[in-house]
Amino acid sequence: MASTQAPHCGLVPHCLWLLGVILLMDVSARPANHSSARERAGNKDEREILPPDHLNGVKLEMDGHLNKDFHQEVFLGKDIDGFEEDAEPRRSRRKLMVIFSKVDVNTDRRISAKEMQHWIMEKTAEHFREAIEESKVHFRAVDPDGDGRVSWDEYKVKFLVSKGHNEQEVVEKIKNGEELKVDEETQEVLENLKDRWYQADNPPSDLLLTEDEFLSFLHPEHSRGMLKFMVKEIVRDLDQDGDKRLSLPEFISLPVGTVENQQGQDIDDSWVRDRKKEFEELIDANHDGIVTMAELEDYMDPMNEYNALNEAKQMIAIADENQNHHLEPEEVLKYSEFFTGSKLMDYARNVHEEF
Repeated sequence: MASTQAPHCGLVPHCLWLLGVILLMDVSARPANHSSARERAGNKDEREILPPDHLNGVKLEMDGHLNKDFHQEVFLGKDIDGFEEDAEPRRSRRKLMVIFSKVDVNTDRRISAKEMQHWIMEKTAEHFREAIEESKVHFRAVDPDGDGRVSWDEYKVKFLVSKGHNEQEVVEKIKNGEELKVDEETQEVLENLKDRWYQADNPPSDLLLTEDEFLSFLHPEHSRGMLKFMVKEIVRDLDQDGDKRLSLPEFISLPVGTVENQQGQDIDDSWVRDRKKEFEELIDANHDGIVTMAELEDYMDPMNEYNALNEAKQMIAIADENQNHHLEPEEVLKYSEFFTGSKLMDYARNVHEEF
């Protein structure tokens, strides 16, 4: 957190506030597709039926990397794609002030930790509703007979077709119990998916997924049992000594790539700093230097209100230049890159022009 006092003009906060209120309705509708850029990459058919690597509003990616978009996701919600780098800066600043006015429930032109916590929970619920609607569409894609239940074999056919296999040939081989010839990577993915499929199949297990169970398969954050499974998978990948817990060295050892030059070294140093801070300040709840599965599960749970309050305090601390434990309009604008992923203005140079 910066410790220097930012210069203030008495009119600036008031003007910023009025700008946000006046333009409350002057925000364009969100694009139809507002998923993460990582989710939009790759083959469309495969993407629709595969569990995404990236889950909006969840702190870690499925591979154990930090979700670099987390703060933007829980601050912007479904408006996250409205702040692209090439968007018109003035309009983006106005939209940001509209969001500020919505977070500031008591309209005192300051955002408190409680107000930010409430907003984070609201935006997370928004991501949940979005995932449910998308899952319904994808469920219909893998439920060809429309009976409301999908077998592993039905899903397997759709997955292999998305990989370029002939559907009729796959169906015939599965029906006759014949071996399917797939490459080693595809076979490994199939085995992991099958394990996840069985985990999503609620008792009594029938190896058929309903629409709700399929949602848990695609989005483990919607099910406590699947959230536990996701945590086990992450711990398994990072745990080097087999004690089913994570030490700090284990958590920061996930390789970024070979360091070949100073730029690569800077990236690796940044990687270590980010993960060390996350481990010590947020994941390791009792600060004993060890993260248990229970601690990681609490940290990963997007609907954990205590975590949301901690996140709110962390987000405020990033931009709280006057150290009053609140966010004010000019602070949110100055730190727009943190809140939106885009630098919307050179604050020192443009604040006068804007107001």
